[in-house]
Amino acid sequence: MSVRRRLRHALGAGVRAARRYVNDVATVGPDDPYARRFYYFGQRAALMAPQGVVYNERYLSIGDDTLIGPNVCLTAGINGDQEMISSPVISIGRRCVIGRGSHLVGNWSIVLGDEIQTGPYVYITDQNHSYEDPDAAIGWQRPTEAAVRIGSGSWLGANAVILPGTTLGPHTVVAAGAVVRGTFPGHVVLGGVPARVLRHYSPERGWQSGAP
Repeated sequence: MSVRRRLRHALGAGVRAARRYVNDVATVGPDDPYARRFYYFGQRAALMAPQGVVYNERYLSIGDDTLIGPNVCLTAGINGDQEMISSPVISIGRRCVIGRGSHLVGNWSIVLGDEIQTGPYVYITDQNHSYEDPDAAIGWQRPTEAAVRIGSGSWLGANAVILPGTTLGPHTVVAAGAVVRGTFPGHVVLGGVPARVLRHYSPERGWQSGAP
């Protein structure tokens, strides 16, 4: 092996080691001074580095033993100085895992129960633009808000989108790439665009196809 190649390998190993060290140091735990900015930052919880966009921390609640993955965005409102009319705006329960690159964008109320896990790049929001005026740019029209609730024990697959007004019962599975809006009972599997019930669990008959 040439000297140049050995040097390249050594430099690469050093860069990777430095990145791991920086990310480890930058991970936020409950004892970090930064954690005091949050409405609640649970015991043994972690906000892994590198962090995505995080602001208005005083309206964000992270439960005990919850892990927020790298590049996750957690935002309340549209900027860090905005006064919100409810608190906390985003509440994540205990023993949850929020996958890499996911976005939780709250303006009114997003509540995740306990022991919820998401795949990477899941998007959850309680606000969306309206389309009242067909002649006005949609991005400038007044947004509408509706609370989001996700039941404990649920799993949201990669790239799932949870839209305003969604309520999911406990132990719900959302398939990868599904776009969910509406109210659904617990113990179901949702999939599709828009999402519908693909399977449901009956105590008497076990797993059954379709809606209950």
